Amino acid sequence: MGSASHRAPSPLRQPETISSPQRSKRALILVLLTIFFPGGAQLVAGNRKLGRIAVSITMACWLAILALAALYFIDRSIILGWVAHPNFQLFLIIVLGTLALGWLIMFTNTLVIIRPKLLAPGMRAIVTVFTLAAVVATSGVFIYGASLLNTGRETIVAVFDEGPAFEPIDGRYNIAVFGADSGDNREGVRTDVAALLSVDAKTGKSLLISVPRNFQSARFAPGSPMEEIWPQGYNCGDECIFNAIYRNAETEHADAFPDTVKNVGAQAAMDALEGTTGLPVQGYVMVNMAGFEQFVDALGGVTINSGGWVPYNGKYHENSTVRTHWFAPGTHEFTGKQALWFARSRDFTDDYHRIKRQQCLQQGIIKQFKPQTILSNFTSIMAAGEQLVETDIPAGQLGSFVSLAEKVSKEPMARLTLGAPDFERSFSTYPDFDKLQERIQTLIAKQNEPEKKKEEKKDKPEKSEDTSKSSAPEETQASEEAPETTDVNNAPKLSNEDTQEFTQPDGSPITEEYLVNLEIAGYRTLISEIAANNDECSVP
Repeated sequence: MGSASHRAPSPLRQPETISSPQRSKRALILVLLTIFFPGGAQLVAGNRKLGRIAVSITMACWLAILALAALYFIDRSIILGWVAHPNFQLFLIIVLGTLALGWLIMFTNTLVIIRPKLLAPGMRAIVTVFTLAAVVATSGVFIYGASLLNTGRETIVAVFDEGPAFEPIDGRYNIAVFGADSGDNREGVRTDVAALLSVDAKTGKSLLISVPRNFQSARFAPGSPMEEIWPQGYNCGDECIFNAIYRNAETEHADAFPDTVKNVGAQAAMDALEGTTGLPVQGYVMVNMAGFEQFVDALGGVTINSGGWVPYNGKYHENSTVRTHWFAPGTHEFTGKQALWFARSRDFTDDYHRIKRQQCLQQGIIKQFKPQTILSNFTSIMAAGEQLVETDIPAGQLGSFVSLAEKVSKEPMARLTLGAPDFERSFSTYPDFDKLQERIQTLIAKQNEPEKKKEEKKDKPEKSEDTSKSSAPEETQASEEAPETTDVNNAPKLSNEDTQEFTQPDGSPITEEYLVNLEIAGYRTLISEIAANNDECSVP
């Protein structure tokens, strides 16, 4: 064997000893090595020490990716929880930024190893452009990813509160959801939408309890400053309705709340939800109606199946003073603006109709809130989120809620309105708190029943009615039996006798043009009858 000085020169380390076509091939191989295995080019043709460091980091990154992929298939809720946490996001931003810089250094060093001056002029340009494209596709993508994460992190820190995450109470999270209407023509904030979302922490089964805006005599949670001010409930006549609680606390009783309370109005409304429903309320999310449209658009829209004709205001129809337009029955893929119209419409109907449509929209948005939707629309969702949401939920809670949202989207959502149609129409004015709290506990108990036990119940023959029940007033009896005669969404099923099919006088189906002509002619009562079922809706 000859000495080291007599060994043949390595073409990878000494490109001047090989032909021009071989130098071109060598250059492309070294760039490809840097793309797919950073440090590989340095190991075979450059600084081996630098190569070993880069290869070690590359191997560690691949192992981490494989471990995360395995964890994703085992329990992806853990991954979602991590990614949603601001501290983990900061860690990822630092890691991505460091890897982007490191990859850029590797490409720069690879160009030094290639020695472009030894390449033919045409090949020199090709290798340079190829390397720049590779830098953009690797370091550039990492920098872009870090930028997206930073946008999300800034939004989460701005919107969500500080402090530790909280645990479920009796196995459930209970979160207040408010729709705030604070337009320029309105005095103060009005919570025209008020609901309590109660979710089983393990199964994701949820119950949405909607409170009509005109609900009276709301009770407050024990120990609430508002309970001391209104010991008999929020009861001062027609002015003391639920959507006035926020403004009343904020403008007249702010001094009664501790300085640590972030939003006095929201806290008072939360206390009212807790005292009224009997469920402990752990936090709130207040949705600004002005930002709702942007948020739905950021999600890519929302799909709703409407059961009836739903009116909304648009441009005036030609040669008339009528500006009513209509969503026809059927499946709609709503934009943000259309979803807001669908949620707020109460022309020719009433508040109870729009409450049920709002429940459908809330369920539809939750169903749309999937990891793939979030990732594909991340920037626009984050931009909309800061304009849309105010909350006292801690940022540390977001991780567990993101993973829980997946379970919620897969389960049917039970819905209850503290008024018509789930109770008699006078219930919102004269509420029976024992009855409504009993109904809530019944619905929760049904969700907690094992599926096997539910099947056994279905198979059992129905018992004959107790004669004592027959003497009860008809309205009360119907209310007590309502949980047994409702579907999973708690909406009463109409019998064939209750269902009325409307057609035009010539027997043809109802159209928007026909409804507009009816309004022009002044047949508003007939329009109301046609629109009476526009609270029937579902999520496909």
